[in-house]
Amino acid sequence: MAPRAETRPEARRRAKSTGRLAICALLGLFGAEPALALYPKKGDSDPHAGVRDARRRVIQGIDVSRWQDDIDWQKVKDAGTRFAFIKATEGGDHLDPMFRKNWAGAKSAGVPRGAYHFVYWCRPAKDQIRWFKRHIPRDPDALPPVLDVEWNGESAKCGKKIPRDKALAKIREMLKGLQEHTGKKPIIYTDITFHEDVLEGEFNDHPYWLRSTAAPLHHRYERKQWEFWQFTTTGRVPGIGGDVDRNAFFGTEHEFAAWRDGRYDIGARKWRGGEPKVATTPKPPATPAGLRTPKAAGGTPLKFLPPGKIPRAASRDVATTGSLASRDD
Repeated sequence: MAPRAETRPEARRRAKSTGRLAICALLGLFGAEPALALYPKKGDSDPHAGVRDARRRVIQGIDVSRWQDDIDWQKVKDAGTRFAFIKATEGGDHLDPMFRKNWAGAKSAGVPRGAYHFVYWCRPAKDQIRWFKRHIPRDPDALPPVLDVEWNGESAKCGKKIPRDKALAKIREMLKGLQEHTGKKPIIYTDITFHEDVLEGEFNDHPYWLRSTAAPLHHRYERKQWEFWQFTTTGRVPGIGGDVDRNAFFGTEHEFAAWRDGRYDIGARKWRGGEPKVATTPKPPATPAGLRTPKAAGGTPLKFLPPGKIPRAASRDVATTGSLASRDD
């Protein structure tokens, strides 16, 4: 077989030189933003101010493939990594050579992990479903799987775009296959171009994992919500020897835990039990009208004058006091 074409993110990582990495690491060290204090062990070899909001998110994770080589998952966990998406399969005949090792290593270290499948548009959906069902484990403690949908621009064999309706049909079929296989609603990963070409307005009940490494998501996507944000491809995390993609989760600790337990659908934003209680302040018992003044005024009894003895209010100038002036009849 001819050598496989690398996918675009993989080719980018592959092209980085050692000298550039060293220089960028220093820039990341001295140019760290205050938001990085959430995870002081993590960094970025080429930080971008346009994605600083992502760094402020409480729950942060990574995604990895064979290009990260051997990973020390315990160090990754100790750095505060809350989730990892691990590349499993691609097209209908490729298994990432580091998938099984990464899958076992993340579990052993206690890092919640999910598998992702990279779609090839030149392969029938049924072939890809057969392939990822063969290799993606059905672990009950795994995160929901991910369907990675991008144009395969760097592929000599599968680089040609297909019509939108055919792409949507393939995605629909593969989402169904992933959900049937794992029992969990899949996440959709995509980039700016593919979302604009194919996905706008589609699959809105599924969680979306969106890529934007230079600007807030609402500047790049016509979407009202997102669930995961891939905000840099040049992240630095202890336990990984080079650049790694860093990601942020949209929600709170409670929402993340409930999503993992199956109590919260993050795509539809619906609870299946255990939703947060809204605190309410109990109202004080009603005071019989006219008996006492409020406690703030001492709670003294009120005295009433007979109707004919009520003094006439002094005339007030509306321009000065803002109240209507009294009028003699």
